[in-house]
Amino acid sequence: MPEKLSRRRWRAICPSSADPKIVDEQYTALAAKYAEPHRHYHTAAHIAACLRHFDTVRNYLSDPLAVERAIWFHDAVYDTHRTDNESASAEFAAAALASLGVPPDGIAAVRRLILVTAHPSVPQTTDEQFMVDIDLAILGSSPAEFAAYERQIRQEYKWVPQIIFRRKRRKLLQSFLQQPSIYHTDYFREKFESAARENLSRAAGRGG
Repeated sequence: MPEKLSRRRWRAICPSSADPKIVDEQYTALAAKYAEPHRHYHTAAHIAACLRHFDTVRNYLSDPLAVERAIWFHDAVYDTHRTDNESASAEFAAAALASLGVPPDGIAAVRRLILVTAHPSVPQTTDEQFMVDIDLAILGSSPAEFAAYERQIRQEYKWVPQIIFRRKRRKLLQSFLQQPSIYHTDYFREKFESAARENLSRAAGRGG
């Protein structure tokens, strides 16, 4: 059964003054996004996994509420035919948060955090670094989990001919390997860097 987003957790990140009806409407709209049939990896399960990682690093963040809100929204728009998913997700988040009564500075913080998940990017603040690392934690998962992730990504790009997909996927994986460090924070480097390099090297070696 597909993993569902926690309605209780969603309500906790909404302003206490927000209209309960709008809170539930925005939850339903966001949940519907992550349940779109063309998604295989970028689903509610990915958001739930990111939130679990977030819970382990919450105390390192200067604005954990903004980061948690950004996690909820960062893949709200996901279409492999588009090249502006991050900016579109940021705009979707901005409109939703405005309807909930989140102040402009809070919305701006979420927008910045979502935009930094576009790859490649250069996160500047500690919160941005953790946001990117949380999103990329899957790269350092177990070999079986990483293999499942790769299959799911291929399903999302099933419209791309295999030879083209393999070439572009290999280029992306190698771009991560060419970085001095895949992860930006000490926490994620210590926990996932070695495994991520092994996974990426193996996948790049067989062409993704």
